[in-house]
Amino acid sequence: MSLLKKLAGETALYGLSSILGRLLNYVLVPLHVDVFYGFSTAEYGVLTVFFAFAAFLNVIFTYGLETAYFRFASRKDQDPQQVYNLILSQVLLSTLVLGGLGLLLAPWIVEGLQFSGRVQLFRALILIVSIDTLLAIPYARLRQAHKAVFFVSTKIINIGLNVLLNVFFLVFCRNVSEGYWLESWKPLISNIYSPEIGIGYVFLANLLANAFVFVLLYRSFLDFRFYFNWQKLRPMLIYAYPIMLMGLAGMINQMFDKILLQYLLPDNFYAGLTSEDAVGIYSACAKLAIFTTLAIQAFRYAAEPFFFAQAQDKKAPALFAKVMRYFVIVCVLLWLGVSLNIEILKLVFIRNPAYYPALGIVPVLLLGNVFLGIYFNLSVWFKLSEQTYFGTWISVGGALLTVVLSFIFVPLLGYVGSAWIVLLTYFSMSVACYLLGQKHYPIPYHLDSAFAHLGLGAVLIGLSQFFSPERFWMGVLFNFLLLGSYLVYVYLTERGNFRRSSVL
Repeated sequence: MSLLKKLAGETALYGLSSILGRLLNYVLVPLHVDVFYGFSTAEYGVLTVFFAFAAFLNVIFTYGLETAYFRFASRKDQDPQQVYNLILSQVLLSTLVLGGLGLLLAPWIVEGLQFSGRVQLFRALILIVSIDTLLAIPYARLRQAHKAVFFVSTKIINIGLNVLLNVFFLVFCRNVSEGYWLESWKPLISNIYSPEIGIGYVFLANLLANAFVFVLLYRSFLDFRFYFNWQKLRPMLIYAYPIMLMGLAGMINQMFDKILLQYLLPDNFYAGLTSEDAVGIYSACAKLAIFTTLAIQAFRYAAEPFFFAQAQDKKAPALFAKVMRYFVIVCVLLWLGVSLNIEILKLVFIRNPAYYPALGIVPVLLLGNVFLGIYFNLSVWFKLSEQTYFGTWISVGGALLTVVLSFIFVPLLGYVGSAWIVLLTYFSMSVACYLLGQKHYPIPYHLDSAFAHLGLGAVLIGLSQFFSPERFWMGVLFNFLLLGSYLVYVYLTERGNFRRSSVL
């Protein structure tokens, strides 16, 4: 029992760092899209696409060796320090090669990606990814050593520093430079701030915050000794490369809606807007889906150890089905809560009217995230039955579907097509996972309940959009009543199950 409590405590801490990190980063969205302090829709689009590429580069630069470290450092026939030295040495060598090539070939890469004039931004991105990569293995060793508090502390410091540096450059320095604040400081600030740099300050803030982590983790490098042994490294690479493929497929599912929108949107699809503008508008509105994303992330951290702990119980399938039932209810409640209150949320998080045309995609993206959460819930079967290769194939299938549908629907529907592709991809992955799971590890899910809640949610959102009152507060009241009607439905249909849920 004490081991389970320890695991639960560490899971909660890691979950806290991830959720808090996302929330702190989300604080930057109102700043980056602000009419005065923020960027144009085109600049925000460039920023979004570059950091989407960063997600892919992170997977390529680490190529599964972080997970390989967990696997081999925990084996009894391996010396953990030797494994650490070997993997970190390999990561150091490959990062020098990949990072060096990225810096050297930046002018040609940027031209090929159709981002002319953004060479320095791409080089900054390469440096950010390189630092992330070099820190990945020391961070993995902290987790292996169960130093969760230190792990979380450094993550939060890194994210907090990034936010503070963004505010420093984009708000403080700009106000001083333009004479609004501390005019006597203007000569000093002029040495570090130039309005022409624009989104470059976001990259600089990330780079400085990441570099500071080296200071925080300096002890992890004190006992490092360069070590290379091909015979010992080879099985680690063989173990790692399928993980890299799965990671790349997952990144395609998560990021390609923004990247492909950049390249597949026809010229003048939106009057007066470039493809960069469209990506910026789409990405800013897509950030409102963070509420379901956070819920899913918290669920993953809490549920995975729970599922494994209950796996040997004969009643586990029925228990898993009940967890899914309540999970769907919570997700639909979040889906409705955000979708029915977009008019309020946009005033808090997206205060620039230039981004409002894409708000209609938010309910679609939220529902896509709901199905992503359902997929994670369903995936318990191949994790418990040790058939994780099914997860790889489903992820690859989802990635291929994303790419194929993007070529079909983005030229026809623009960013509306991108949103529906997210929904269709995660829905298809959920269906595939369910059908395979029922064959290999049957779980008696309550499909009638899930479809009823999802269907009612769709009807209520449709009513909100069809009967939207002209007066703002009348609309708020109407949407509040719709949300209340769903809560009443949940109470009437689930009260008996709630009373019998003591088994959970």
